[in-house]
Amino acid sequence: MAGRIEDYALIGDMQTAALVCRDGTVDWLCLPRFDSHAIFAGLLGTEEHGFWRLGPAHASDAEPPTAARRTYRGDSLILESEWDTPRGTVRVTDFMPPRDGAPQLIRIVEGVSGRVPMRSTLRMRFSYGRVVPWVHKHEGRTVAVAGPDSVWFDTDCETYGKSLTTYADFTVAPGDRIAFTISWEPSHKQPPPLPEPEQSLTATEDFWREWVEHCTYHGPYREAVIRSLITLKALTYAPTGGIVAAPTTSLPEDIGGVRNWDYRYTWLRDAAITLSSLLRTGYREEARAWREWLLRAVAGDPENLQIMYGIAGERELGEAELDWLPGYENSGPVRVGNGAAHQLQLDVYGEVTEALHLGHMTGLARNDYASLLQLKLIRYLERHWDEPDEGIWEVRGPRRHFVHSKVMAWVAVDRTIKLIESGDADGPLERWRELRDDIHRDVCEKGYDKERNTFTQSYGSKELDASLLLIPQMGFLPPDDKRVIGTIEAIQRELSTADGFILRYPTSGGDEGVDGLPGDEGAFLACSFWMADDLAMIGRVDEARKLFEKLLSLRNDLGLLAEEWDPRLQRQVGNFPQAFSHVPLIDTALRLTASGAYGG
Repeated sequence: MAGRIEDYALIGDMQTAALVCRDGTVDWLCLPRFDSHAIFAGLLGTEEHGFWRLGPAHASDAEPPTAARRTYRGDSLILESEWDTPRGTVRVTDFMPPRDGAPQLIRIVEGVSGRVPMRSTLRMRFSYGRVVPWVHKHEGRTVAVAGPDSVWFDTDCETYGKSLTTYADFTVAPGDRIAFTISWEPSHKQPPPLPEPEQSLTATEDFWREWVEHCTYHGPYREAVIRSLITLKALTYAPTGGIVAAPTTSLPEDIGGVRNWDYRYTWLRDAAITLSSLLRTGYREEARAWREWLLRAVAGDPENLQIMYGIAGERELGEAELDWLPGYENSGPVRVGNGAAHQLQLDVYGEVTEALHLGHMTGLARNDYASLLQLKLIRYLERHWDEPDEGIWEVRGPRRHFVHSKVMAWVAVDRTIKLIESGDADGPLERWRELRDDIHRDVCEKGYDKERNTFTQSYGSKELDASLLLIPQMGFLPPDDKRVIGTIEAIQRELSTADGFILRYPTSGGDEGVDGLPGDEGAFLACSFWMADDLAMIGRVDEARKLFEKLLSLRNDLGLLAEEWDPRLQRQVGNFPQAFSHVPLIDTALRLTASGAYGG
């Protein structure tokens, strides 16, 4: 069985990523891209679906020992895990060097004390665990081939095959360093170059050190902010600038349930808010690359704006189920692709426009086509803002007039008016000012419950929605407006878990609710950060700080967060690590730092 979600570490090369468990097992790796087929899919199945374990030898493969300590080396994505055994202590260093050629996963074993027997167990299964490759020797190297893929395994240790698995047994003493590398290459091409593990380790450490030096945040939450920024950088697909929501698919929001989705794509919403966090902390190059990705993805067809695209701008993300995988802790189905790609989510226009506006305000070099795109998006919204949609949470039930969607339509118009007023674009200023007023009036009249003094999830509904917390953050209403304060307090009463975290919206257990799905879900971590932000904005800064630091305590030992927190099971759930959790962590840290609301 795979480990708990929080038992995993992330390593990656800004084109794909691997998850490494506490016991030294790589249970998830897609090659050569985030959205490629997995060669290790044990995370969503069993060991028969592929894994690579490297750690102290033990009597039973069923219960491998877990590392006594693990950490990232400084401010990097280089993982160091240490085991204390009766025979001594050993360290394994795992990393993926930023690539300019074949993708590599490198693992270096180092003896610390004593003499420790070790074992590498490599079971490659292509196509998400479905295909057993042909493994053979080629000029002294081990290669696994199936269809278009080949994976090359290099080490100075002797290896042997047994039960369709490649093993290496060896012993390390103090000062010994033994490296293992897997490299991917299309099967029709020449073998990848022989790896140079030590040189690659130095280059990888230099890369991350230099990248982190650009961070402009130096406040009290720097450790949490830096780790979140590194995670966001790791989720960026370097060749195009696209940003994946998470490097995994089908990690469940409800253990044992059906709320399992593929997040290895670029959501415009997630990428836009990621861009804002990067800009606020000094990373303009990533912001520029994302803007270029956006312009290519949307191209000349903004009226058919999708909510998500492939990492190179692909539009077709057809959803399918992998019925040979039982799912993480039997949470099926396992899905690849995402059928929500063609939903209508009007809020996306607001998020994209806000990101372009922020880039403009922070001095990102002017791009005339970006301004033209913004004007085209508003012309579309002018005709469609008053239609129902699927909303921010991608409900699979009927369309509704979601309040958050209308608020973000207002944001899109407001930011475009500001662009025109600055003199950097031309447009029908008076007409769009009237449009902005019309949307604002519509929301306040139809999306507000006067009796309860709260905005509601959708027009005419009684349900609440945590996305309403963004109303003051987007400037739709000032923080001291009684309707804003009433909404914050209503969400605290009705959408808060026993430990103070925030649900997205009410779910209905075994019945289908507003989202068209059975089952429940955990507290959505982004929403809980939004609550901390709002509390700070309305002057309840001590309460905001306490909630924020409580949220920080949910991170795993390496500072990583999944999408949600299950208050019943007291564990992380959902795809991991999740950009939509780490972005608001950064934003809330910045806000609390600016307000002076921090402990110590």
